[in-house]
Amino acid sequence: MCENINDLLIHNFEKDLEEFNITLNERQTEQFIQYYELLLEWNSFMNLTAITQFEDVLKRHFLDSVSIIKAIPDLYNSSKKLIDIGTGAGFPGIPIKIVFPGLKITLLDSLNKRVKFLNKVISDLKLENINAIHGRAEDCARLNELRESFDLCVSRAVSNLSTLSEYCLPFVKKNGYFISYKSEKVIKEYENAQKAIGILGGKCETKIEFELPNSDIYRNLLIIKKEKNTPNKYPRNAGLPIKKPIF
Repeated sequence: MCENINDLLIHNFEKDLEEFNITLNERQTEQFIQYYELLLEWNSFMNLTAITQFEDVLKRHFLDSVSIIKAIPDLYNSSKKLIDIGTGAGFPGIPIKIVFPGLKITLLDSLNKRVKFLNKVISDLKLENINAIHGRAEDCARLNELRESFDLCVSRAVSNLSTLSEYCLPFVKKNGYFISYKSEKVIKEYENAQKAIGILGGKCETKIEFELPNSDIYRNLLIIKKEKNTPNKYPRNAGLPIKKPIF
């Protein structure tokens, strides 16, 4: 990639971030570039993302990930505990960690080779107070050290909201939040998930619909507050939340 083009793309990325009131320091910019380089390298021998062009990764992965600031504006200088369910290549958890380094972040993924990639990123970027766990959400949510122990849970996974709520809400402590990232309008899905969210101890607070800065890329953040403890029977055994969602 031509260095001048690279510099221009980074400049545009930083301008986009300014619309979220985010300003990067030099080290954070370097971490994003290093993250991209590792993503490209590892993507050559394992499937991490179909989006590989630098401009697209900056916009559709990095910028999209940190758009959480629109839902939770007090992340600066925060030491909240956050878990990213089904993180894949580290989205949104790692970009969130780069921009808001005070957060204590756990990345959860069911594929061990992706966890190895995440650990490489954590090590090379010298990120602190962040760890990657190999496991299924249905199993990990039953562990005492993880269940209802996080202030925030985030997920960009593609499952329907009812299924995602069963995966995610058991990790959230009372008065914490589950933020679901969606790339499409989800009116029917949102309505269908109300029963599941209530059973699991949550309540839908609001939806935030927007376009990523300087684009026509639609995004939707669904904000769910944890109002009471999740019944012990949830999440159900592995596979059931996606095969038989609560409706």
